[in-house]
Amino acid sequence: MENENRIVPCEEIIAHARKYHPQDDMSLIERAYAYAEDAHKDQKRMSGEPYFAHPCQVALILADIMMDPATIAAGLLHDCVEDVEGVTAEVIEKQFGSEVAMMVDGVTKLSRVDFFSKEQQKAESIRKMFIAMAKEIRVVLIKLADRLHNMRTLDTQRPSRQLAIAEETLYIYAPLAHRLGVYGIKSELEDLSLKYIHPLDYLSIKAKCELNHDAQQALIGEIQHRLRAALEKEGLKDFEISGRIKHIYSIYRKMKAQNKNYDEIMDLVAVRVVVKELQDCYAALGVVHSIWKPVSDRIKDYISTPKYGIYQSLHTTVMSKNSGGLFEVQIRTEEMHRNAEYGIAAHWRYKEGHAADELDEKLSWVRRIVDISGEAGDSSEFSQLLKTDLFAEDVMVFTPASDVISLPKGSTPVDFAYRIHTAVGNRCTGARVNKKMVPLSTPLVSGDVVEIVTSSASKGPSLDWLNFVVTAEAKSKIRAALKKASRDENLARGRDMIEQELKRREYTFPQLFTPAFLEVLYRRYSLQNLDDLYVTVGFGGLSCAQVINRLADEYRKTVHQEAPKPPEPPSELGEKQSGGGGEQGVEVDGDPSMLVKFARCCNPLPGDRIVGYVTKGRGVSIHRADCVNMLDESIDPGRMVRVNWTGQSAGAYEAEIQVRGYDRTGLLGDLSILFAGMNVPLLKVFAVRQKNGTTQINLTISIKDTQQLDKVIRQLQKRNDIIEVFRTGM
Repeated sequence: MENENRIVPCEEIIAHARKYHPQDDMSLIERAYAYAEDAHKDQKRMSGEPYFAHPCQVALILADIMMDPATIAAGLLHDCVEDVEGVTAEVIEKQFGSEVAMMVDGVTKLSRVDFFSKEQQKAESIRKMFIAMAKEIRVVLIKLADRLHNMRTLDTQRPSRQLAIAEETLYIYAPLAHRLGVYGIKSELEDLSLKYIHPLDYLSIKAKCELNHDAQQALIGEIQHRLRAALEKEGLKDFEISGRIKHIYSIYRKMKAQNKNYDEIMDLVAVRVVVKELQDCYAALGVVHSIWKPVSDRIKDYISTPKYGIYQSLHTTVMSKNSGGLFEVQIRTEEMHRNAEYGIAAHWRYKEGHAADELDEKLSWVRRIVDISGEAGDSSEFSQLLKTDLFAEDVMVFTPASDVISLPKGSTPVDFAYRIHTAVGNRCTGARVNKKMVPLSTPLVSGDVVEIVTSSASKGPSLDWLNFVVTAEAKSKIRAALKKASRDENLARGRDMIEQELKRREYTFPQLFTPAFLEVLYRRYSLQNLDDLYVTVGFGGLSCAQVINRLADEYRKTVHQEAPKPPEPPSELGEKQSGGGGEQGVEVDGDPSMLVKFARCCNPLPGDRIVGYVTKGRGVSIHRADCVNMLDESIDPGRMVRVNWTGQSAGAYEAEIQVRGYDRTGLLGDLSILFAGMNVPLLKVFAVRQKNGTTQINLTISIKDTQQLDKVIRQLQKRNDIIEVFRTGM
């Protein structure tokens, strides 16, 4: 990574910028370069390299995606406010003007003051970035360049940090680059993320790509030669043909989606044809299909229906025995190709004048995200909404007037109605899809023509709609309407729901609803008092389980439940009877050969903080440090001993998790398939159907460590039919 850590000379950055802005004044870049160089002169990166190399590399990336001098200058200065003492937004504005200062402020992270956790701080910083994007789209292009260089040099971070940054990149920043059409950055972010999230898969695919590189290049050459001759014969002369091998993450996704290994994936290469005129695109498509047989369900016309309003191209996958099976052909004009390579960055060049309205229309989704951010319950909810709404695979549906509406996969007519207008959603009483009446919960598919039936006599949205809508936009507007409709009704409903949940969980009101416990809840969800809590639960803004689980967590920390009898004899705590010492992955300080047993009351896993309790004649019982039994007053402190994980796995451990999801046929079967795909055995399953249309599922699984358990929980949380997941057994 030596090349990625070098300080790029100012002249080189300006030379790259002049390719796209030959007439622009570059003095702003020169001044920003000198200022940032001085500001960062005493700072080092974790690699030991000068910190100034980072803003230089960010500026070079921005220059290569056609950005203007002001954006490149902001890229050079983007870390000054955050990382250099005495440099403020006001100082940047005074030195470089309000335009540059606004962009620098937009990418500056929030301080950690007033946040409960690092995760909340991170989510709030992303929220801030979207608000800045709504005013100035160049903010996110700087952030993407910043993230790309950080990913290129991620090997200097510790492994846990590498994984966290790579996952955030894959789930937030790569999809954001995709939505903005900056596909070069998107593909590299995906490949680099895979390198740290699934390193063995990454290295395996990379090695096979390198091994097959010459053969695949020969195949591309053969396809190009045959296609060029056919296009020229048809009379098309002014065109360019290029070929590429698909990038590593794209191949990885195909392997996982199709449950195949590398050698079974057919379409590993793609050929691109760039023509002069629009009509030549369709003429070239006809030529391609005259040479090779098309795969009928893999012909995509993104020219008539642009992807995200930016990306235009014809895609077809064709089959040829002579050319090695399946391969993809993309056909587009030069302008489409420029937009495909640089996305919104290419559009921004033409922001002045007649194209300004067109650009604003293409970025309307950013304003929707800002609206959602103001209505989301808290920062973690906002972050989750981004993953499930903004970055979900899209379906393209039509209004009766043939306007195209893009929605996340799985969206329903209610999602469609709220995308049209809030009033249309609130007055929705029915829907026709392709001229037929359908239930409002019907998932839409690409090509559907959707008509919403409304009534001025409608009482407004139903609470049940929250069980099937997909978009964060619809959820937030439904909740807002329900909240506004009847505070008293929601308050009474919420109080009843919480009382029923308390009774079902065998808690009393005084146990959980203490001022200290409630204060934690109020701060977490921005509530003022108990009535606000009841109202929020009543209109669906919070689930009863969220409230009770949070309060129960506080209760367990400070109040001893009527615990089981003291841990004497060990069978009363239900230890797993198993072998001794380090063979089980745990050893006792000072006596590595001591027999150890894992307590079933809390099921400790490698990665948990643990304590040992000496039992009579049965060795040491291993508990999680936060186990309720270890807090019992009857526990003898003199029998507590230090224990440590040895790093030698005992093979498999039991872990208990509780899942709450929307009740539907096949949910347990789908979860079984999900666990099987992650190689996580299911040991016990107990499900209880709730009256509110949800199902509570208690699962005992065989797991290696807390890292694997966290991965399982994250995978479950990604599903639209899962409301919440948490580990039990405290």
